[in-house]
Amino acid sequence: MINDDATRPALIRQFTSLQDYTTCWQEMKAFTRARTIHTPDEIWLLEHEQVFTLGIRENAGDIHDTGDIPLVKTDRGGLVTYHGPGQIVVYLMLDLRSLGIGLKKLVNTLEQATIDLLNEYEISASRLENAPGVYVDDRKIASIGLRVQRGCTYHGLSLNVDMDLSPYDRIIPCGLSGIKMTDMKTLGAVADPHRIGRQFVQVLSSRLGYNVVYENRSHNI
Repeated sequence: MINDDATRPALIRQFTSLQDYTTCWQEMKAFTRARTIHTPDEIWLLEHEQVFTLGIRENAGDIHDTGDIPLVKTDRGGLVTYHGPGQIVVYLMLDLRSLGIGLKKLVNTLEQATIDLLNEYEISASRLENAPGVYVDDRKIASIGLRVQRGCTYHGLSLNVDMDLSPYDRIIPCGLSGIKMTDMKTLGAVADPHRIGRQFVQVLSSRLGYNVVYENRSHNI
């Protein structure tokens, strides 16, 4: 556990309908700009409508053909990736100063929480040096891209649960040539994205010392 204050609050917003990427991004930025030292951290759990996103390290050569799927240039770290139904997205509005950690430690914690969760489904996962995310053998199953402003994070992690993986063939995911994407279903796990999101938060909250409160939402952000 990073923070030994077990009463540290975090609000978990879980959305049951598909969310528009750009709307979520703008709301995350607005939340981060408006928050104060007294604002509780928030974690958003959701699935996106189909979208490709480019991080600040954008490389046009990593995009083959987006076709009818929109492409959004965003301000997170990393390169190009894909979001779509069946992938749980975990957005992290966290105050690193209050947590007492840096960005590298947070990324390490996110990776380990994902590895621990996948292990519960008998999926053996690991890290790759200098390539943030989580991998199963030679395939990537989870991606991480964050932004930090005034010591606070937004954006977050995506974990492939049960999705159509074919859009990844239109890009070089995260700039990793030769690395294919996979999901939990392909690896033999029967799992629901909403359930996986809650399980992930339980694992992560234990590591970060959060006392979480859930808020379920059936509508858009």
